[in-house]
Amino acid sequence: QVQLVESGGGLVQAGGSLRLSCAASGRTFSVYAMGWFRQAPGKERALVAGINWRDGTTYYADSVKGRFTISRDNAKSTVLLQMNSLKPEDTAVYYCAASTRGLSLGYDYWGRGTQVTVSS
Repeated sequence: QVQLVESGGGLVQAGGSLRLSCAASGRTFSVYAMGWFRQAPGKERALVAGINWRDGTTYYADSVKGRFTISRDNAKSTVLLQMNSLKPEDTAVYYCAASTRGLSLGYDYWGRGTQVTVSS
């Protein structure tokens, strides 16, 4: 099992920045990739950014390219999501997730989520 705990959400004005952090514990050696998903009210959960735990390859949804940056600290088993130039449409619950298979091959473990609210 892998446990994931998110932190760093909150309320910010449009154009502002937030940094989300996700700490992984447990069987982290089994993790192949980690990602940040988000779910807004009435919408499906979607992958925002992902990172290959071993070689650092990254993925970004088109809606966040150029504004969000995902990074990892292998020694601390932590993944970060730096969010800049935030827009009201970025408002959602953000979830950290870990995959034992690959960036786009399904995610096996989930955090409880952290709320991000961007005011206009």
